[in-house]
Amino acid sequence: MAKKKEVTVEERLRALYDLQLIDSRVDEIRNVRGELPLEVRDLEDEVEGLKTRLQKLDDSLLDIGEQIKSKKNLIEEAKALIKKYSEQQKNVRNNREYNSLTKETEFQELEIQLAEKHIKEFNAQIEQKKEVIDETKSRLKERETHLKHKKGELDAILSETEKEEQALLKKSEEYKKTIEERLVLAYSRIRENVKNGLAVVAIERGASGGSFFTIPPQVQAEIASRKKIITDEHSGRILVDEALANEQKAKMEKMFSKL
Repeated sequence: MAKKKEVTVEERLRALYDLQLIDSRVDEIRNVRGELPLEVRDLEDEVEGLKTRLQKLDDSLLDIGEQIKSKKNLIEEAKALIKKYSEQQKNVRNNREYNSLTKETEFQELEIQLAEKHIKEFNAQIEQKKEVIDETKSRLKERETHLKHKKGELDAILSETEKEEQALLKKSEEYKKTIEERLVLAYSRIRENVKNGLAVVAIERGASGGSFFTIPPQVQAEIASRKKIITDEHSGRILVDEALANEQKAKMEKMFSKL
């Protein structure tokens, strides 16, 4: 059985820094998109909400129309009854019957007045709702235009970067498989907890990248020896020497240019 080749610390550091460069490139691509995906999603929700509101307003108009129709029918029925009672009054035999028909007629007249009042109120509601509908349609048109513009911006950015992003994400997963799980977990944890997602950084002018804290010369020498994985005591980032970083950057730039 062939003996599994032991991975050196330097190889681990190079693999981790390569992974960082890949993930940082993905971060750059996503930063270019910025808040656009969220803006588009919010606009889509707003447009959908306005359409739902319009539908409810239209349904409400139909309902009011049915109620007006019902009240008009009631008026016609009341008028028919009034006519009927007037005819009956001509043939009554006593005052009691006459007064009873008079009360029925008065009741129907009140029903007509009440129905006409309701119709007037319904018509006022219709006018009010029509104003709201016009405002909502205007708002919807404006939001749809804005959404179309924002979608165009997002689509343009996606068409330029989506292919590269997917390729980089695939590469990121491939590189993670070449690194020990414990290191990948540590790398991911650091990335989540530090600014700009930089978990592996190079020494720059005597300090760790992204930090103002100076690295003691003895520690710098240990980092340059590439004999063990050293982290920044202030930020927790994994540190690599500048020469290694430059070598890996040059290598990865060639890979990025082919994606």
